[in-house]
Amino acid sequence: MRSGMLDRLAEMRGYPLADDVTSAMTVVPRHLFVPEAPLSEAYGLGAVVTHRDEQGVPTSSASAPGTVAGMLEQAQVRPGHRVLEVGAGTGYNAALLAQLVGPSGSVTTIEYDADVAEAARAHLAAYGADQVRVVTGDGTQGSAEDGPFDRILVTAGAWDVAPAWVEQLAPDGRVVLPLRLRGLTRVVAFERDGAGLRSVSVVEDGFIPMKGIGAMPEQNVPLGPGPDLTLRIDDAQPVAPGLLQALGSETALEWTDLVAPWAWTPEQDLWLAALPGYCRVFVNAEAVTAGRVLRAKDPWGAWGVYSDSSLAYLTAQQVGGTDDMPMLQVGACGFGPDGTTLARLLTDRVRVWQEQAARGVDVTIAAWPLTSAPSPEEAGALFVVDKVDHAFVVTAIPATTSVEVQPRAGEAV
Repeated sequence: MRSGMLDRLAEMRGYPLADDVTSAMTVVPRHLFVPEAPLSEAYGLGAVVTHRDEQGVPTSSASAPGTVAGMLEQAQVRPGHRVLEVGAGTGYNAALLAQLVGPSGSVTTIEYDADVAEAARAHLAAYGADQVRVVTGDGTQGSAEDGPFDRILVTAGAWDVAPAWVEQLAPDGRVVLPLRLRGLTRVVAFERDGAGLRSVSVVEDGFIPMKGIGAMPEQNVPLGPGPDLTLRIDDAQPVAPGLLQALGSETALEWTDLVAPWAWTPEQDLWLAALPGYCRVFVNAEAVTAGRVLRAKDPWGAWGVYSDSSLAYLTAQQVGGTDDMPMLQVGACGFGPDGTTLARLLTDRVRVWQEQAARGVDVTIAAWPLTSAPSPEEAGALFVVDKVDHAFVVTAIPATTSVEVQPRAGEAV
């Protein structure tokens, strides 16, 4: 069943997994770490939820095998490495890490939730991963007594790079984490670059948000009956009362000439994230059927923007193709007194993405201490996000080339 899972995963990705990751995932029995799940689910390609809160929202899970494999490939864990994992979950990932580091390496995994940590300990003991140390605590503090670490893997959505991770990272080490930027999540493999960190790989994926000191709650703002729309707003941005009345106006529509299968537009969200008021919009299917709102561009929601009294989000309409492969035209719909302006803001930004992405670009993310981060103009960046400890500089550069982002004048590297 393990081999079948890996075969299906390679077929889905279109290319095989790295040899060492394939070997580890073949050896480690995933079903021991999700004992309540049927074998078909344990060796399926989806995530397995193991813990939920009182509202039924997942709080811990065994990540999908593709997500697990992708992070391990980004991390490039080698025999003898010291590894810190933040977020023990079921313990499955720690067992894979133990297989990769071998008897000469070590793995420390930290879990905030005491019940989850205890379950991970039990699973790892049942498997026999003796070199894994499970710690109950706040992962943002790291584990200085077990470091320095050659690799640090964070398996929950992180709002910032904790200073302890940087301090406990070996000079030539690598930290891999799902980084949340303006509501987006990218799994970023960072290495040191002077006073900061710079990405060596950036992959799109989704993770349950981190708990503890590093947590940053998302706002969910319902609009209309049902509600018809729910705005998910990151970074604790304010919401004006007038926005709640935005759906009472006529819908404004703006269309682009962008047509793609399933409206697939890779990395476009990073271009849109530069806009003020950027957010994710979830659209109620019943409200779409009733004609009160338009469908979201993507089934998992649409990217949008909002102001004090208005909002707009990306939509799509079928203009060709088949039911199995629909060709969708991308546009934007707006609500409220500034709905037309915001819809045009989105479609104009889509056109910028079209022009730049057509030439081929690579996305890089740099993390600088706040005192030495460049401005967006200095960096030539798509956008710069200031967090508590770091400023994150997101840049799109022509493919196969590289640029160096310099710190602000007067700051040492």
